[in-house]
Amino acid sequence: MARFLLIVFVVLCFLSSFITVNTQRTRRSSNGRTRKQLRFDKKKGEFKVLQVADMHYADGRKTPCEDVLPNQLFHCSDLNTSVFINRMIKAEKPDLIVFTGDNIYGFDATDAASSMNAAFAPAISSNIPWAAVLGNHDQESTLSRAGVMKHIVTMKNTLSQLNPEGIEIIDGFGNYNLEVHGVEGTSSMNKSILNLYFLDSGDYSTVSSIPGYGWIKPSQQFWFQETSRKLQKASKAPGLAYFHIPLPEYARFDKSNFTGVRQEGISSASVNSGFFTTLVETGDVKGVFTGHDHLNDFCGKLSGIHLCYGGGFGYHAYGKAGWSRRARVVVVSLGKDENVKSIRTWKRLDDEKLSAIDEQVLWRRSSSGSRRKKPPVVNRG
Repeated sequence: MARFLLIVFVVLCFLSSFITVNTQRTRRSSNGRTRKQLRFDKKKGEFKVLQVADMHYADGRKTPCEDVLPNQLFHCSDLNTSVFINRMIKAEKPDLIVFTGDNIYGFDATDAASSMNAAFAPAISSNIPWAAVLGNHDQESTLSRAGVMKHIVTMKNTLSQLNPEGIEIIDGFGNYNLEVHGVEGTSSMNKSILNLYFLDSGDYSTVSSIPGYGWIKPSQQFWFQETSRKLQKASKAPGLAYFHIPLPEYARFDKSNFTGVRQEGISSASVNSGFFTTLVETGDVKGVFTGHDHLNDFCGKLSGIHLCYGGGFGYHAYGKAGWSRRARVVVVSLGKDENVKSIRTWKRLDDEKLSAIDEQVLWRRSSSGSRRKKPPVVNRG
């Protein structure tokens, strides 16, 4: 009898341990730290992302602002960028903050680690999960590109990853994906119903015959394709992609087919790596979000995918005097069936009222589910 009770006790302990492991809200990352599992909010059935593009943070109070009105110059510094982030966090209460590169401006940052600590401090102190990718200026201070990303992944509350686990060969640093699970206590609580992709779009071309900026390489595209394919087998969840340098396809828009403004050229790579075609072929990504061109904040649809700018955020970044710094918000909403129903976006300006502008629907699930609509029959007479 005593032996039987001992066996029962051992089994119960095992089951208890199993349930605890499988219902916990955290995961262990590649650096050994636990990270929070992203999931949809229970009360609203939403998941909200705040995009912060091009902070260009340097040395805090010592670093002056660029392109502001004359009456702002005397008291304006990197700290204005920090205040703006805090205002956005308080107003929007996002579930995730995404920094899309040029988080620090390396040339003016005395110490890269210190600048990053200050730049990300509002996100860290808010206890909101955050993720970051690299731009073309992050590595121009005291740390290499790898060193910058290695520092980021050690910071509190970050979900950033150096690169995908188990992938030995991949270009760049900061290629990874995050899964957003369903509401706690529902049938979708343990599966991803929104997929987030983060990629390193590089800094500058390393090919002598190709001038200009970097691009997303074949190894990264292969990883993205394989990851997307694997995730879509599990569930037909929509996806969002975040990186720094805009794709050449951003130049396909004009004032007639986008929401927002285009006030400068599209500073993409001088070659087309074909990543947009890859995105179209995989079919799950509904929105792409970049930075880099601070005076552009538009969002336009091409081949079923919205290509969007975050708009210039940082005060030490170039801008336009009198044109407010801004941030982009994306809200993903669930339907009654616990799957994603719609994806909306808007921007907020760093003005007195923190004005919300340019709200638009990026994607809405059709009544037939996730199947693509058939093209209309054209009567050619």
